[in-house]
Formats: sequence, structure tokens, C-alpha cells
Amino acid sequence: MRSDSVMIGAQQAPHRSLFNALGYTEEERRRPMIGIVSSYNEIVPGHINLDKIVDAVRIGVAMAGGMPVVFPAIAVCDGIAMGHIGMKYSLATRDLIADSTECMAMAHGFDGLVMIPNCDKNVPGLLMAAARVNIPTIFVSGGPMLAGRVKGEKRSLSSMFEAVGSVAAGTMTMEELSEFEEKVCPTCGSCSGMYTANSMNCLTEVLGMGLKGNGTIPAVYSERVRLAKHAGMKIMELVEKDIKPRDIMTEKAFINALRMDMALGCSTNSMLHLPAIAHEAGIELNLDVANELSAETPNLCHLAPAGHTYMEDLNEAGGIYAVMNELDKKGLIHKDLITVSGKMVGENIKGCINRNPEVIRPLENPYSETGGIAVLRGNLAPDSCVVKRSAVVPEMMVHEGPARVFDCEEDAIAAIKGGKIVAGDVVVIRYEGPNGGPGMREMLNPTSAIAGMGLGASVALITDGRFSGASRGASIGHVSPEAAVGGPIALVHEGDIISINIPANTIDMKVSEEELEKRRAEWKPREPKVTTGYLSRYRELVTSGNRGAILEVPAGAGKNREEK
Repeated sequence: MRSDSVMIGAQQAPHRSLFNALGYTEEERRRPMIGIVSSYNEIVPGHINLDKIVDAVRIGVAMAGGMPVVFPAIAVCDGIAMGHIGMKYSLATRDLIADSTECMAMAHGFDGLVMIPNCDKNVPGLLMAAARVNIPTIFVSGGPMLAGRVKGEKRSLSSMFEAVGSVAAGTMTMEELSEFEEKVCPTCGSCSGMYTANSMNCLTEVLGMGLKGNGTIPAVYSERVRLAKHAGMKIMELVEKDIKPRDIMTEKAFINALRMDMALGCSTNSMLHLPAIAHEAGIELNLDVANELSAETPNLCHLAPAGHTYMEDLNEAGGIYAVMNELDKKGLIHKDLITVSGKMVGENIKGCINRNPEVIRPLENPYSETGGIAVLRGNLAPDSCVVKRSAVVPEMMVHEGPARVFDCEEDAIAAIKGGKIVAGDVVVIRYEGPNGGPGMREMLNPTSAIAGMGLGASVALITDGRFSGASRGASIGHVSPEAAVGGPIALVHEGDIISINIPANTIDMKVSEEELEKRRAEWKPREPKVTTGYLSRYRELVTSGNRGAILEVPAGAGKNREEK
């Protein structure tokens, strides 16, 4: 066992003395040592309940003969960080989480790991760490929030942000806004729609790294605690059989995840995270495959913000395995893959029926014959950009309009709320990419303001930043190359006609190549917005959105001056 390096032999006597200081007994030290990575904190609603999940996992590990040892991972609440400098730090924490977990796991000789994330960057960050460290690992999330209810209708956090736009438009009163504020987030858990946190927890289940229900069992259900106990027990089986993350997260497993991404209508952030996780597993996941898979994968679910169903509804309808089983009727799921259950995908999903065809559309009646995410290319985004097609209204699937250009999110929000954006416009927000932001901020505030102002069916938004899973409408993000490195989005002028054709997977500005060359020659790089601290280091290492915004050491770094 890996823990022998800190437990066994005369040379390890000092190590054992430190375990004595921690209160561990000799009997415990004879057992496999299982690290429990807890993302618990008191600032993220999806994490406030993780202490109970940790306790349940510890019980499960001990019941199955292991020695549970808890250590922490950080987490940022994207909702609280939204719309100010805090959002620059959100995506950047993904790599901090992966790096710090690697450090803890490798430094202390754990035999296995149980990852307990829930929101946004914790799930992909810990999946990246799992692939990198590659010791037996299982995931159990904290679970989704229940939907709120306002005037008898189910609501969620996206409703809250859009309500702010409605107040600005004069179509909602402050009293009505206060009612939304009190009721849309009624419990702990990751916000109740198919936003980024729930997308990634569901895709963790698809990848085979979480047990059945990992993505959908609500946070407040006792079933979630039982799931955590089973995860604690199951890690011992994975250690015994030496089943590791790279045995599970194979290329075929990522294809399954991409297909399910299309069927579920997940957050566009999944198009950042899946390539980054695959990269850590030694797999290069080219986003070009996304459109190929989308062409043959129907969109079966319209959870909020795309529709009026929520995670609790998906859970009741049969959960992720029921959706996988539906796709399998068309032969779209690789079933011969091992999972953390110790069984193959095919064994896991067998008999998992669709209990509600209004929540999970059957193959004969999909929302669309093609998937919920589209990757677009054109002279505005030669290296690609991404849109959540399932959340775009039909009249915006093909759109042309004049560019309204803003070099930061704040200026765009002021223009939208100030009534300066009108039907037909294409809002362009640039210098908000991984490098330019830095940190690739989510644009939930401007997209919600557009929806709240009643412009969701007539205005598009394009950015080299990204979008919250709560965003809806013609919201096109991850434009690559980004403006900060001289991508074509930096060359757009106010009034340029932007042409968007989502069914054809194209996005172009109607500007001649000669004019673009002239603008390119005149373009000069901007001074970095941040020059100190972690974000400055992050900016120097981060790659483009089309590569998952992974960190990469620049060519020539690490050489001495003479070699350079």
C-alpha cells in the first residue's frame, strides 16, 4: 500500500509518532489510509452541508475497514462572486484546487481518496486532481438545492438575476423583487437548475467517477447521506481492486460525457472543464468532435434555465442513468467501461427507466434531434466559440445585427440597463478572456439584464469570457483566440454587422479581409488589468478557452538567461 511509506518500518517511526499526536491508534494505522477531500465552508450554499456528507463518508470508510483522514479544498461561490472582481478568481480556483489536492495526496501517502465537492470549479478541479494523482478515487457531491416557489411557480437563481433586469425595465416592483429574494434559494445545495455545478456533478456520474444519484439526489434528502456512506464503503473495494481514475476516465468515457452533455443541455462551462479533465488523464479532447456528436445526439432535457423543470424533477424521473438508458436505445452509449461501482456502465444503467417523459423526453419526441451545445467557427472565432443551443429561442438561432462593442462587462451592463441596447443588436464584450480578464469572468449579469429587459428574443451577446449555466438566450462565449492576444474579436468596430447561424455552426463579422488586415496592423496589446498576486501568475500560464483554459508553462520558461 502507498501508506506503507509513512506507516511501516523503523525508518517510519518518526512518522508514526506524528500519527500518534493526531490521535490515531495502532489498529487504525494498520488499515488503508483514505483521504477525504472536503470542500466544506460557510460561504457557498452548496457546501454548507458538506460536513454531514463528510461524517457519512467517514462512517462508510470505517465500516469497510479503512482509516479516514479529512483535509480541505477551497471553493468560491460563483453567485456571490458574480459581477465584481470576485468573478476573476472563480475559474482560476480550479487549478488551485487541483494543485493543492495533488500536494496533499502525494505528500501523505494516501491509499485512496473520496472527493466531496459540489459547486462550479470544485468538481472539475478535483476531477483534474484525481486524473493527475491516479490513485483509487470516488466522488460524492453535496447535491442540488430544491427549487424555490414564487406565486406557485418553481423558481431558481437565474430567475433572481433576471428579476433585477425586470426592475430596471420597470416591469417588476421592488416588493416583487424582495419576494424573489426570499424564496428562490430555499435550501442548501448547488443551485437548482442545470447550471455548471449540477452539470459537472451529473457528468461525474456519466464518467463513472460517482455512484448512481451523485448528480441529482437533492442535498436535503437523507438518501444523499446514505449515498455518502456507500461511497465511503465503495472506496475500500476500489483500493482492494486497484481501480484507478485513469482506468475509468478513458476516451470512451469522455465521449459518453459529451453525448450526455448534449442530451441534458448542460452549461457551456462543461466545454471548458471536460477538455481540462481529459488533458490531466492524458487525453486530448478536441472540441470539433462536439458538433459531430451533437448531430446524432438528441436533446432530451430542458431544465432551468432552458425550461421549467429542475434537478429534483430529473431525480424523480430516474436521474442520469435513465437518460443514459434512453440514449442507449439508439446505441449512443459506450457500455463496456468500468465505473466506481465496480460494474460496467451497461450493468449500471440496465433497467433504469424513464419515469416522466415530460422531464426526460423519449427518443421519439426529443426537444431537438441535435444536442444542447453547439461549437461555432468563423472569422470572428477561428478557433471556436460555444453556445448553449437548447437555451436559445427559435427566432435567435439565425441572427444578424450591428455590433455594440464593450471592453469590459461593467460598461455593457450600464448600457443594457440604461436602455441603450435595442432589438437586433449584438452585444460584444471583450478583453474578458482567460488572459485578458484575467480569469474569464461569467457574464450572468448582462445576459440576465437582457432577458429581464425583454430583449432575450432579439439581442445576442458574444464574449471571449464565459457564461454561467444560469444564462439563457443567444449567449455565445469562449471566443478564441481572445481579444487580449489579438484575436479577431479585438478587431470588431461599433456597428459592424455580426452574422450568427447556430444550425450551421458559424459566426462571422461582415468585414472584408483587407479591412481586417488593416485593423490587425493597427491593433496594440492592452496593458494587463492585474499585475500582482495569483491572478498575475495565472494570466502568464493560462491558455485559450478552446483548450479548456488549461495552464501551460510558456516555451522557454525555466531556462537560464544564457540559454535564452
